[in-house]
Amino acid sequence: MTRIRRVEIRNFRSVQSLDWTPSAGINCLIGPGDGGKSSILDAIDLCLGARRSAPFGDADFSSLDVSQPIAISLTLGALPDELKNLDTYGEFLRGFDAATRMVEDEPGAGIETVLTLRLTVASDLEPSWTLFSERAEQQGLERGLAWKDRTALAPARIGSFANTNLSWTRGSVLNRLTDERANLGIELARAAREARANFGNQAGAQFAESLRVVNATATSLGVPVGASAQALLDAHSVSIGDGAIALHNEAGVPLRSLGTGSARLLIAGLQRAAAEAATIALIDEVEHGLEPHRLARLLDSLGAKDPALPLQVFMTTHSPVAIRELSGNQVFVVRTQGTQHQVHQVGVADDVQSTIRADPEAFLAKAVIVCEGASEVGFARGLDQYWISQGFPSFLANGGSYVNVGGGDPDKCYSRGAALLGLGYRVLVLVDADRAPAQESVAAFVAAGGMALTWRPGRALEDELFLSLDDGAIRGLLQRAVDLVEESLVNAHIQSQSQGHMTLDAVWTEGLLDGHSAATRTLLGLASRKGKNSWFKSVTKFEGVAKDIVGPNLATAEAGFRSVVEQLRRWTHAA
Repeated sequence: MTRIRRVEIRNFRSVQSLDWTPSAGINCLIGPGDGGKSSILDAIDLCLGARRSAPFGDADFSSLDVSQPIAISLTLGALPDELKNLDTYGEFLRGFDAATRMVEDEPGAGIETVLTLRLTVASDLEPSWTLFSERAEQQGLERGLAWKDRTALAPARIGSFANTNLSWTRGSVLNRLTDERANLGIELARAAREARANFGNQAGAQFAESLRVVNATATSLGVPVGASAQALLDAHSVSIGDGAIALHNEAGVPLRSLGTGSARLLIAGLQRAAAEAATIALIDEVEHGLEPHRLARLLDSLGAKDPALPLQVFMTTHSPVAIRELSGNQVFVVRTQGTQHQVHQVGVADDVQSTIRADPEAFLAKAVIVCEGASEVGFARGLDQYWISQGFPSFLANGGSYVNVGGGDPDKCYSRGAALLGLGYRVLVLVDADRAPAQESVAAFVAAGGMALTWRPGRALEDELFLSLDDGAIRGLLQRAVDLVEESLVNAHIQSQSQGHMTLDAVWTEGLLDGHSAATRTLLGLASRKGKNSWFKSVTKFEGVAKDIVGPNLATAEAGFRSVVEQLRRWTHAA
Protein backbone atom coordinates (compact mmCIF):
# COMPACT_ATOMS: atom_id res chain seq x y z
CA MET A 1 0.00 0.00 0.00
CA THR A 2 2.31 2.70 -1.31
CA ARG A 3 2.23 6.09 0.44
CA ILE A 4 3.68 9.50 -0.37
CA ARG A 5 6.07 10.34 2.47
CA ARG A 6 7.31 13.72 1.26
CA VAL A 7 6.20 16.31 -1.29
CA GLU A 8 8.68 18.84 -2.68
CA ILE A 9 7.55 21.42 -5.24
CA ARG A 10 9.61 24.14 -6.87
CA ASN A 11 8.40 26.88 -9.25
CA PHE A 12 5.05 25.32 -10.13
CA ARG A 13 2.24 27.80 -10.66
CA SER A 14 1.56 29.73 -7.44
CA VAL A 15 3.87 27.44 -5.45
CA GLN A 16 7.41 28.73 -5.58
CA SER A 17 8.74 26.42 -2.88
CA LEU A 18 7.05 23.75 -0.74
CA ASP A 19 8.40 20.93 1.42
CA TRP A 20 5.71 18.88 3.15
CA THR A 21 5.45 15.55 4.93
CA PRO A 22 1.80 14.50 4.50
CA SER A 23 -0.25 12.12 6.63
CA ALA A 24 -0.53 8.49 5.57
CA GLY A 25 -4.34 8.81 5.58
CA ILE A 26 -6.58 11.82 4.89
CA ASN A 27 -4.87 15.09 3.94
CA CYS A 28 -7.54 17.79 3.67
CA LEU A 29 -6.01 21.08 2.48
CA ILE A 30 -7.70 24.32 3.47
CA GLY A 31 -6.69 27.95 3.21
CA PRO A 32 -7.40 31.16 1.30
CA GLY A 33 -8.51 31.01 -2.32
CA ASP A 34 -5.68 31.05 -4.87
CA GLY A 35 -3.35 29.90 -2.11
CA GLY A 36 -1.99 26.89 -3.99
CA LYS A 37 -4.17 24.05 -2.67
CA SER A 38 -5.31 22.82 -6.09
CA SER A 39 -1.80 23.31 -7.46
CA ILE A 40 -0.49 20.87 -4.85
CA LEU A 41 -3.02 18.25 -5.98
CA ASP A 42 -2.17 18.89 -9.64
CA ALA A 43 1.53 18.56 -8.88
CA ILE A 44 1.00 15.15 -7.28
CA ASP A 45 -1.16 14.05 -10.20
CA LEU A 46 1.33 15.23 -12.83
CA CYS A 47 4.31 13.64 -11.11
CA LEU A 48 2.77 10.30 -10.13
CA GLY A 49 0.14 9.79 -12.82
CA ALA A 50 0.65 7.17 -15.52
CA ARG A 51 1.34 9.44 -18.46
CA ARG A 52 4.09 9.62 -21.05
CA SER A 53 3.63 13.32 -21.69
CA ALA A 54 1.70 16.28 -20.28
CA PRO A 55 0.89 19.73 -21.66
CA PHE A 56 2.83 22.55 -20.00
CA GLY A 57 2.85 26.26 -20.78
CA ASP A 58 4.64 29.34 -19.51
CA ALA A 59 1.77 29.96 -17.06
CA ASP A 60 2.73 26.74 -15.23
CA PHE A 61 6.00 28.36 -14.13
CA SER A 62 5.94 30.42 -10.93
CA SER A 63 5.70 34.12 -11.86
CA LEU A 64 6.04 33.06 -15.56
CA ASP A 65 9.80 32.65 -14.95
CA VAL A 66 10.76 29.89 -17.39
CA SER A 67 14.44 30.32 -16.52
CA GLN A 68 13.73 28.42 -13.29
CA PRO A 69 12.64 24.85 -14.07
CA ILE A 70 9.61 23.23 -12.53
CA ALA A 71 10.65 20.41 -10.19
CA ILE A 72 8.13 18.19 -8.42
CA SER A 73 9.53 15.40 -6.25
CA LEU A 74 7.48 12.74 -4.49
CA THR A 75 9.19 10.38 -2.05
CA LEU A 76 7.30 7.09 -1.95
CA GLY A 77 7.25 4.69 0.98
CA ALA A 78 5.50 1.43 1.90
CA LEU A 79 6.99 0.08 -1.32
CA PRO A 80 6.11 -3.34 -2.71
CA ASP A 81 9.01 -5.75 -3.01
CA GLU A 82 9.43 -5.22 -6.76
CA LEU A 83 10.18 -1.53 -6.18
CA LYS A 84 12.89 -2.40 -3.65
CA ASN A 85 14.68 -4.71 -6.07
CA LEU A 86 18.39 -3.91 -5.82
CA ASP A 87 19.17 -4.98 -9.38
CA THR A 88 16.51 -2.69 -10.82
CA TYR A 89 16.43 0.31 -8.46
CA GLY A 90 19.39 -0.21 -6.10
CA GLU A 91 21.20 3.08 -6.78
CA PHE A 92 17.97 5.04 -6.34
CA LEU A 93 16.74 3.52 -3.09
CA ARG A 94 16.79 6.04 -0.24
CA GLY A 95 15.74 6.19 3.42
CA PHE A 96 12.95 8.05 5.23
CA ASP A 97 13.20 8.70 8.95
CA ALA A 98 9.65 8.95 10.33
CA ALA A 99 10.91 10.51 13.57
CA THR A 100 12.66 13.45 11.91
CA ARG A 101 10.46 13.42 8.77
CA MET A 102 13.61 13.77 6.70
CA VAL A 103 14.81 11.86 3.64
CA GLU A 104 18.31 10.38 3.77
CA ASP A 105 20.09 9.55 0.54
CA GLU A 106 20.79 5.93 1.43
CA PRO A 107 18.59 3.34 3.12
CA GLY A 108 19.65 2.23 6.55
CA ALA A 109 18.68 0.32 9.65
CA GLY A 110 15.67 1.67 11.50
CA ILE A 111 14.44 3.85 8.66
CA GLU A 112 12.05 3.12 5.79
CA THR A 113 13.31 2.31 2.29
CA VAL A 114 11.85 4.78 -0.20
CA LEU A 115 12.10 5.97 -3.80
CA THR A 116 11.93 9.58 -4.98
CA LEU A 117 10.19 10.22 -8.30
CA ARG A 118 10.94 13.60 -9.84
CA LEU A 119 9.18 15.49 -12.63
CA THR A 120 11.16 18.33 -14.20
CA VAL A 121 10.06 20.79 -16.87
CA ALA A 122 12.52 23.28 -18.37
CA SER A 123 11.88 26.19 -20.71
CA ASP A 124 11.43 23.79 -23.65
CA LEU A 125 8.19 22.68 -21.90
CA GLU A 126 9.09 18.99 -22.26
CA PRO A 127 8.35 17.02 -19.08
CA SER A 128 10.80 14.42 -17.84
CA TRP A 129 10.04 11.77 -15.20
CA THR A 130 13.07 10.23 -13.50
CA LEU A 131 14.03 8.59 -10.24
CA PHE A 132 16.30 10.69 -8.06
CA SER A 133 19.03 10.10 -5.53
CA GLU A 134 22.06 12.25 -4.85
CA ARG A 135 24.54 9.39 -5.36
CA ALA A 136 22.96 8.38 -8.67
CA GLU A 137 23.11 12.00 -9.81
CA GLN A 138 26.79 12.20 -8.89
CA GLN A 139 27.45 9.02 -10.90
CA GLY A 140 25.52 10.31 -13.89
CA LEU A 141 22.96 7.51 -13.60
CA GLU A 142 19.46 8.09 -14.89
CA ARG A 143 16.38 5.93 -15.10
CA GLY A 144 12.65 6.09 -14.55
CA LEU A 145 10.08 3.80 -13.06
CA ALA A 146 9.06 0.88 -15.26
CA TRP A 147 5.78 1.61 -17.01
CA LYS A 148 3.97 -1.20 -15.22
CA ASP A 149 5.08 0.27 -11.89
CA ARG A 150 3.99 3.77 -12.95
CA THR A 151 0.59 2.38 -13.85
CA ALA A 152 0.28 0.58 -10.53
CA LEU A 153 1.21 3.67 -8.52
CA ALA A 154 -0.94 6.16 -10.45
CA PRO A 155 -3.38 8.02 -8.17
CA ALA A 156 -7.12 8.04 -8.81
CA ARG A 157 -8.39 11.53 -9.62
CA ILE A 158 -11.98 11.75 -8.40
CA GLY A 159 -13.19 14.81 -10.24
CA SER A 160 -16.38 16.40 -11.51
CA PHE A 161 -16.54 14.14 -14.54
CA ALA A 162 -16.95 10.46 -13.85
CA ASN A 163 -17.14 9.05 -17.37
CA THR A 164 -13.64 7.61 -17.48
CA ASN A 165 -13.96 5.81 -14.15
CA LEU A 166 -17.38 4.34 -14.93
CA SER A 167 -16.19 2.49 -18.00
CA TRP A 168 -13.38 0.01 -18.52
CA THR A 169 -10.96 2.54 -19.99
CA ARG A 170 -7.25 2.20 -19.40
CA GLY A 171 -6.36 3.38 -15.91
CA SER A 172 -9.96 3.50 -14.66
CA VAL A 173 -10.83 2.29 -11.19
CA LEU A 174 -12.89 -0.54 -12.73
CA ASN A 175 -9.74 -1.99 -14.25
CA ARG A 176 -8.07 -1.90 -10.82
CA LEU A 177 -10.78 -3.80 -8.98
CA THR A 178 -9.73 -7.22 -10.31
CA ASP A 179 -7.41 -8.77 -12.87
CA GLU A 180 -10.34 -9.52 -15.18
CA ARG A 181 -9.89 -8.18 -18.68
CA ALA A 182 -12.30 -8.32 -21.59
CA ASN A 183 -11.27 -10.60 -24.45
CA LEU A 184 -14.02 -9.55 -26.79
CA GLY A 185 -12.13 -8.37 -29.85
CA ILE A 186 -14.14 -10.43 -32.38
CA GLU A 187 -17.47 -9.60 -30.71
CA LEU A 188 -16.71 -5.87 -30.52
CA ALA A 189 -15.72 -5.78 -34.19
CA ARG A 190 -18.89 -7.68 -35.14
CA ALA A 191 -20.99 -5.21 -33.09
CA ALA A 192 -19.41 -2.32 -34.96
CA ARG A 193 -20.20 -3.91 -38.34
CA GLU A 194 -23.79 -4.63 -37.35
CA ALA A 195 -24.22 -1.06 -36.15
CA ARG A 196 -23.01 0.26 -39.52
CA ALA A 197 -25.32 -2.04 -41.46
CA ASN A 198 -28.42 -1.35 -39.33
CA PHE A 199 -27.86 2.37 -39.49
CA GLY A 200 -27.51 2.20 -43.28
CA ASN A 201 -30.86 0.41 -43.66
CA GLN A 202 -32.61 3.19 -41.75
CA ALA A 203 -30.67 6.11 -43.20
CA GLY A 204 -31.12 4.99 -46.82
CA ALA A 205 -34.86 5.68 -46.66
CA GLN A 206 -34.51 9.01 -44.86
CA PHE A 207 -31.77 10.36 -47.13
CA ALA A 208 -33.27 8.97 -50.36
CA GLU A 209 -33.42 12.28 -52.23
CA SER A 210 -29.94 13.34 -51.15
CA LEU A 211 -28.56 9.96 -52.21
CA ARG A 212 -30.31 10.23 -55.59
CA VAL A 213 -28.62 13.58 -56.23
CA VAL A 214 -25.24 12.21 -55.11
CA ASN A 215 -25.53 9.17 -57.38
CA ALA A 216 -26.65 11.22 -60.37
CA THR A 217 -23.83 13.71 -59.89
CA ALA A 218 -21.22 10.98 -59.44
CA THR A 219 -22.40 9.18 -62.59
CA SER A 220 -22.33 12.37 -64.66
CA LEU A 221 -18.83 13.20 -63.46
CA GLY A 222 -17.47 9.69 -63.72
CA VAL A 223 -16.74 9.40 -60.02
CA PRO A 224 -16.70 5.70 -59.05
CA VAL A 225 -19.23 5.02 -56.26
CA GLY A 226 -20.34 1.60 -57.41
CA ALA A 227 -23.96 0.87 -58.15
CA SER A 228 -25.17 3.34 -55.57
CA ALA A 229 -23.71 5.45 -52.73
CA GLN A 230 -25.03 4.66 -49.23
CA ALA A 231 -25.42 6.55 -45.95
CA LEU A 232 -23.45 4.39 -43.48
CA LEU A 233 -21.64 5.11 -40.25
CA ASP A 234 -17.98 5.93 -40.76
CA ALA A 235 -15.96 2.82 -39.98
CA HIS A 236 -13.47 4.86 -37.94
CA SER A 237 -16.26 6.44 -35.91
CA VAL A 238 -17.70 3.15 -34.75
CA SER A 239 -14.53 1.34 -33.88
CA ILE A 240 -15.38 -0.13 -30.49
CA GLY A 241 -12.74 -0.90 -27.90
CA ASP A 242 -12.74 -1.88 -24.21
CA GLY A 243 -13.44 1.74 -23.28
CA ALA A 244 -16.84 1.48 -24.90
CA ILE A 245 -17.88 -1.03 -22.23
CA ALA A 246 -19.47 1.06 -19.50
CA LEU A 247 -21.59 0.59 -16.40
CA HIS A 248 -25.38 0.90 -16.87
CA ASN A 249 -28.26 0.64 -14.43
CA GLU A 250 -31.03 -1.95 -14.52
CA ALA A 251 -32.99 0.06 -17.10
CA GLY A 252 -29.93 0.33 -19.36
CA VAL A 253 -29.17 3.98 -18.56
CA PRO A 254 -25.40 4.64 -18.41
CA LEU A 255 -24.19 5.39 -14.88
CA ARG A 256 -22.21 8.31 -16.30
CA SER A 257 -25.62 10.02 -16.28
CA LEU A 258 -25.61 10.01 -12.49
CA GLY A 259 -25.43 13.34 -10.74
CA THR A 260 -21.98 14.62 -9.84
CA GLY A 261 -22.35 13.75 -6.17
CA SER A 262 -23.64 10.23 -6.77
CA ALA A 263 -20.87 9.52 -9.25
CA ARG A 264 -18.25 10.74 -6.78
CA LEU A 265 -19.68 8.58 -4.02
CA LEU A 266 -19.64 5.49 -6.22
CA ILE A 267 -16.12 6.08 -7.51
CA ALA A 268 -14.78 6.75 -4.01
CA GLY A 269 -16.28 3.46 -2.83
CA LEU A 270 -14.80 1.62 -5.80
CA GLN A 271 -11.45 3.26 -5.17
CA ARG A 272 -11.44 1.94 -1.62
CA ALA A 273 -12.37 -1.52 -2.91
CA ALA A 274 -9.42 -1.28 -5.30
CA ALA A 275 -7.03 0.01 -2.63
CA GLU A 276 -4.75 -3.01 -2.83
CA ALA A 277 -3.88 -1.96 -6.36
CA ALA A 278 -4.08 1.84 -6.15
CA THR A 279 -3.83 3.45 -2.74
CA ILE A 280 -3.71 7.20 -3.46
CA ALA A 281 -6.72 9.35 -4.35
CA LEU A 282 -6.97 13.05 -5.29
CA ILE A 283 -10.17 15.08 -4.87
CA ASP A 284 -10.44 18.80 -5.51
CA GLU A 285 -13.33 20.47 -3.65
CA VAL A 286 -14.58 17.28 -2.06
CA GLU A 287 -17.97 18.83 -1.24
CA HIS A 288 -18.83 19.52 -4.90
CA GLY A 289 -22.28 18.19 -5.80
CA LEU A 290 -22.96 16.64 -2.38
CA GLU A 291 -25.48 17.41 0.33
CA PRO A 292 -24.00 17.46 3.87
CA HIS A 293 -25.14 13.93 4.77
CA ARG A 294 -23.75 12.51 1.52
CA LEU A 295 -20.50 14.42 2.00
CA ALA A 296 -20.14 12.78 5.41
CA ARG A 297 -20.75 9.40 3.77
CA LEU A 298 -18.11 10.11 1.12
CA LEU A 299 -15.53 10.97 3.77
CA ASP A 300 -16.38 7.77 5.64
CA SER A 301 -15.93 5.73 2.47
CA LEU A 302 -12.48 7.27 2.01
CA GLY A 303 -11.48 6.07 5.48
CA ALA A 304 -11.88 9.28 7.51
CA LYS A 305 -12.97 7.31 10.59
CA ASP A 306 -10.97 4.16 9.85
CA PRO A 307 -7.82 3.63 11.97
CA ALA A 308 -6.46 1.22 9.36
CA LEU A 309 -5.96 4.08 6.81
CA PRO A 310 -7.14 2.21 3.69
CA LEU A 311 -6.25 5.08 1.36
CA GLN A 312 -3.94 8.06 1.29
CA VAL A 313 -6.21 10.89 0.19
CA PHE A 314 -5.28 14.41 -0.86
CA MET A 315 -8.31 16.68 -1.00
CA THR A 316 -9.27 20.33 -0.84
CA THR A 317 -12.41 21.81 0.64
CA HIS A 318 -14.23 25.06 1.37
CA SER A 319 -16.93 23.26 3.34
CA PRO A 320 -17.28 23.56 7.14
CA VAL A 321 -19.21 20.27 7.00
CA ALA A 322 -16.13 18.46 5.69
CA ILE A 323 -13.91 20.00 8.38
CA ARG A 324 -16.36 19.09 11.16
CA GLU A 325 -16.36 15.46 10.00
CA LEU A 326 -12.56 15.19 10.16
CA SER A 327 -10.10 15.11 13.01
CA GLY A 328 -7.50 17.84 13.41
CA ASN A 329 -4.77 15.44 12.26
CA GLN A 330 -6.51 15.17 8.89
CA VAL A 331 -6.80 18.92 8.27
CA PHE A 332 -3.88 20.98 6.92
CA VAL A 333 -3.73 24.75 6.48
CA VAL A 334 -1.81 25.99 3.42
CA ARG A 335 0.02 29.28 4.02
CA THR A 336 2.37 31.47 1.99
CA GLN A 337 5.22 33.25 3.75
CA GLY A 338 7.34 35.20 1.32
CA THR A 339 8.48 32.76 -1.36
CA GLN A 340 7.75 29.73 0.82
CA HIS A 341 4.56 27.69 0.92
CA GLN A 342 3.97 25.93 4.22
CA VAL A 343 1.44 23.29 5.21
CA HIS A 344 0.48 23.24 8.90
CA GLN A 345 -1.28 20.28 10.44
CA VAL A 346 -4.15 21.60 12.58
CA GLY A 347 -3.64 18.87 15.21
CA VAL A 348 -5.90 17.41 17.87
CA ALA A 349 -5.11 19.54 20.91
CA ASP A 350 -8.32 20.37 22.76
CA ASP A 351 -8.10 24.06 21.89
CA VAL A 352 -8.20 23.15 18.20
CA GLN A 353 -10.39 20.05 18.09
CA SER A 354 -13.18 21.74 20.05
CA THR A 355 -13.14 24.63 17.56
CA ILE A 356 -13.31 22.17 14.67
CA ARG A 357 -16.49 20.70 16.13
CA ALA A 358 -18.17 23.95 17.21
CA ASP A 359 -16.97 26.53 14.67
CA PRO A 360 -15.37 24.82 11.65
CA GLU A 361 -16.02 27.95 9.57
CA ALA A 362 -13.16 29.62 11.42
CA PHE A 363 -10.62 27.37 9.71
CA LEU A 364 -11.84 28.59 6.32
CA ALA A 365 -11.41 32.26 7.27
CA LYS A 366 -8.52 34.68 7.12
CA ALA A 367 -9.30 36.53 10.34
CA VAL A 368 -11.05 35.18 13.44
CA ILE A 369 -12.70 36.90 16.40
CA VAL A 370 -12.63 34.53 19.39
CA CYS A 371 -15.57 35.45 21.61
CA GLU A 372 -16.13 34.49 25.23
CA GLY A 373 -19.76 33.58 24.55
CA ALA A 374 -22.85 34.01 22.39
CA SER A 375 -23.34 37.60 23.57
CA GLU A 376 -19.98 38.70 22.21
CA VAL A 377 -20.54 36.86 18.91
CA GLY A 378 -23.92 38.56 18.45
CA PHE A 379 -22.55 41.94 19.51
CA ALA A 380 -19.66 41.78 17.01
CA ARG A 381 -21.92 40.51 14.21
CA GLY A 382 -24.51 43.21 14.86
CA LEU A 383 -21.95 46.00 14.84
CA ASP A 384 -20.56 44.63 11.58
CA GLN A 385 -24.04 44.83 10.07
CA TYR A 386 -24.39 48.40 11.31
CA TRP A 387 -21.03 49.36 9.84
CA ILE A 388 -22.02 47.80 6.52
CA SER A 389 -25.05 50.13 6.48
CA GLN A 390 -22.60 53.02 6.93
CA GLY A 391 -20.61 51.99 3.86
CA PHE A 392 -17.88 49.86 5.45
CA PRO A 393 -16.99 46.47 3.93
CA SER A 394 -18.38 43.32 5.51
CA PHE A 395 -16.10 41.44 7.89
CA LEU A 396 -17.62 38.14 6.73
CA ALA A 397 -17.25 39.00 3.03
CA ASN A 398 -13.60 39.86 3.63
CA GLY A 399 -12.93 36.39 5.03
CA GLY A 400 -13.74 36.90 8.70
CA SER A 401 -15.30 34.43 11.10
CA TYR A 402 -16.28 34.07 14.76
CA VAL A 403 -15.53 31.44 17.38
CA ASN A 404 -17.86 31.01 20.36
CA VAL A 405 -15.92 29.59 23.30
CA GLY A 406 -19.14 29.10 25.21
CA GLY A 407 -18.55 31.23 28.31
CA GLY A 408 -16.82 30.17 31.48
CA ASP A 409 -13.08 30.53 31.88
CA PRO A 410 -11.76 33.51 29.84
CA ASP A 411 -8.35 31.80 29.65
CA LYS A 412 -9.94 29.38 27.15
CA CYS A 413 -10.39 32.27 24.74
CA TYR A 414 -6.69 33.07 24.82
CA SER A 415 -5.58 29.45 24.49
CA ARG A 416 -7.87 28.94 21.48
CA GLY A 417 -6.74 32.24 20.04
CA ALA A 418 -3.09 31.23 20.45
CA ALA A 419 -3.76 27.91 18.69
CA LEU A 420 -5.30 29.73 15.71
CA LEU A 421 -2.43 32.24 15.65
CA GLY A 422 -0.02 29.34 15.36
CA LEU A 423 -1.83 28.21 12.20
CA GLY A 424 -1.40 31.60 10.54
CA TYR A 425 -4.77 33.26 11.19
CA ARG A 426 -5.26 36.88 12.29
CA VAL A 427 -6.94 36.61 15.68
CA LEU A 428 -8.72 39.00 18.04
CA VAL A 429 -10.00 37.85 21.43
CA LEU A 430 -13.10 39.63 22.75
CA VAL A 431 -13.96 38.87 26.39
CA ASP A 432 -15.79 40.37 29.36
CA ALA A 433 -13.79 41.98 32.15
CA ASP A 434 -15.86 40.75 35.10
CA ARG A 435 -13.48 37.77 35.48
CA ALA A 436 -9.83 38.48 34.84
CA PRO A 437 -7.83 35.96 32.80
CA ALA A 438 -4.30 34.97 33.74
CA GLN A 439 -2.07 37.84 32.67
CA GLU A 440 0.61 35.47 31.36
CA SER A 441 -1.97 34.01 28.91
CA VAL A 442 -2.87 37.47 27.65
CA ALA A 443 0.77 38.55 27.39
CA ALA A 444 1.78 35.42 25.44
CA PHE A 445 -1.16 35.83 23.07
CA VAL A 446 -0.37 39.49 22.36
CA ALA A 447 3.35 38.77 21.99
CA ALA A 448 2.50 36.16 19.33
CA GLY A 449 0.68 38.80 17.27
CA GLY A 450 -2.90 38.56 18.56
CA MET A 451 -5.11 41.41 19.68
CA ALA A 452 -6.87 41.32 23.06
CA LEU A 453 -9.98 43.43 23.55
CA THR A 454 -12.07 43.72 26.69
CA TRP A 455 -14.26 46.18 28.60
CA ARG A 456 -13.27 48.36 31.50
CA PRO A 457 -12.27 46.45 34.68
CA GLY A 458 -15.06 44.54 36.38
CA ARG A 459 -17.60 44.99 33.58
CA ALA A 460 -19.43 42.44 31.49
CA LEU A 461 -20.85 43.44 28.10
CA GLU A 462 -24.30 44.25 29.54
CA ASP A 463 -22.72 46.40 32.25
CA GLU A 464 -20.78 48.30 29.63
CA LEU A 465 -23.86 49.03 27.55
CA PHE A 466 -26.05 50.31 30.39
CA LEU A 467 -23.20 52.37 31.88
CA SER A 468 -21.98 53.84 28.59
CA LEU A 469 -24.97 54.58 26.33
CA ASP A 470 -27.12 57.71 26.65
CA ASP A 471 -30.61 57.79 28.16
CA GLY A 472 -32.36 57.41 24.80
CA ALA A 473 -30.37 54.26 24.06
CA ILE A 474 -31.15 52.91 27.56
CA ARG A 475 -34.85 53.32 26.82
CA GLY A 476 -34.26 51.44 23.58
CA LEU A 477 -32.55 48.60 25.45
CA LEU A 478 -35.41 48.37 27.95
CA GLN A 479 -38.03 48.31 25.21
CA ARG A 480 -36.09 45.63 23.34
CA ALA A 481 -35.94 43.57 26.56
CA VAL A 482 -39.71 43.88 26.99
CA ASP A 483 -40.21 42.78 23.39
CA LEU A 484 -37.92 39.79 23.80
CA VAL A 485 -38.75 38.37 27.24
CA GLU A 486 -42.01 40.15 28.24
CA GLU A 487 -42.51 43.06 30.60
CA SER A 488 -43.32 40.98 33.70
CA LEU A 489 -39.99 39.17 33.56
CA VAL A 490 -38.01 42.38 33.03
CA ASN A 491 -39.81 43.92 36.03
CA ALA A 492 -39.19 40.81 38.13
CA HIS A 493 -35.46 40.91 37.39
CA ILE A 494 -35.24 44.58 38.34
CA GLN A 495 -37.14 44.04 41.58
CA SER A 496 -35.08 41.00 42.50
CA GLN A 497 -31.75 42.69 41.79
CA SER A 498 -32.78 45.81 43.80
CA GLN A 499 -34.27 43.82 46.71
CA GLY A 500 -37.65 45.33 45.84
CA HIS A 501 -36.53 48.97 45.85
CA MET A 502 -36.96 49.54 42.08
CA THR A 503 -39.48 48.52 39.43
CA LEU A 504 -39.53 48.80 35.67
CA ASP A 505 -42.01 51.67 35.91
CA ALA A 506 -39.73 53.51 38.32
CA VAL A 507 -36.83 53.07 35.91
CA TRP A 508 -38.91 54.43 33.00
CA THR A 509 -39.95 57.45 35.10
CA GLU A 510 -36.42 58.20 36.29
CA GLY A 511 -35.10 58.16 32.76
CA LEU A 512 -37.73 60.56 31.49
CA LEU A 513 -37.48 63.03 34.39
CA ASP A 514 -33.87 63.16 35.55
CA GLY A 515 -32.00 60.69 33.37
CA HIS A 516 -30.77 57.33 34.61
CA SER A 517 -28.44 57.54 37.59
CA ALA A 518 -25.19 55.57 37.77
CA ALA A 519 -26.78 53.34 40.41
CA THR A 520 -29.76 52.55 38.17
CA ARG A 521 -27.49 51.87 35.22
CA THR A 522 -25.43 49.45 37.32
CA LEU A 523 -28.63 47.80 38.50
CA LEU A 524 -29.90 47.33 34.92
CA GLY A 525 -26.61 45.78 33.80
CA LEU A 526 -26.82 43.18 36.55
CA ALA A 527 -30.57 42.56 36.12
CA SER A 528 -30.27 42.10 32.36
CA ARG A 529 -27.94 39.12 32.73
CA LYS A 530 -29.66 37.50 35.69
CA GLY A 531 -30.08 33.73 35.45
CA LYS A 532 -30.99 31.67 32.41
CA ASN A 533 -33.67 34.18 31.32
CA SER A 534 -31.16 36.91 30.52
CA TRP A 535 -32.64 39.64 28.37
CA PHE A 536 -30.19 39.57 25.47
CA LYS A 537 -27.84 36.59 25.96
CA SER A 538 -27.96 34.90 22.56
CA VAL A 539 -26.33 35.50 19.21
CA THR A 540 -29.56 36.61 17.53
CA LYS A 541 -30.74 38.88 20.37
CA PHE A 542 -27.42 40.67 20.80
CA GLU A 543 -27.03 40.94 17.04
CA GLY A 544 -30.24 42.99 16.91
CA VAL A 545 -29.26 45.08 19.95
CA ALA A 546 -25.88 45.98 18.43
CA LYS A 547 -27.25 46.73 14.97
CA ASP A 548 -30.38 48.66 15.94
CA ILE A 549 -29.43 50.36 19.23
CA VAL A 550 -25.70 50.39 19.96
CA GLY A 551 -24.47 51.29 16.49
CA PRO A 552 -26.82 54.24 15.90
CA ASN A 553 -26.06 55.63 19.38
CA LEU A 554 -22.28 55.29 19.40
CA ALA A 555 -21.69 58.98 18.72
CA THR A 556 -23.29 59.97 22.05
CA ALA A 557 -21.89 57.07 24.08
CA GLU A 558 -19.24 57.44 26.78
CA ALA A 559 -15.73 57.99 25.35
CA GLY A 560 -14.11 54.90 26.88
CA PHE A 561 -16.75 52.60 25.39
CA ARG A 562 -16.42 54.30 22.00
CA SER A 563 -12.67 53.71 22.12
CA VAL A 564 -13.07 49.95 22.63
CA VAL A 565 -15.67 49.69 19.87
CA GLU A 566 -13.49 51.73 17.52
CA GLN A 567 -10.59 49.32 18.10
CA LEU A 568 -12.93 46.48 17.13
CA ARG A 569 -13.99 48.31 13.96
CA ARG A 570 -10.40 49.07 12.90
CA TRP A 571 -9.31 45.46 13.43
CA THR A 572 -12.24 43.92 11.55
CA HIS A 573 -11.66 46.21 8.57
CA ALA A 574 -7.88 45.92 8.46
CA ALA A 575 -6.36 44.26 5.39
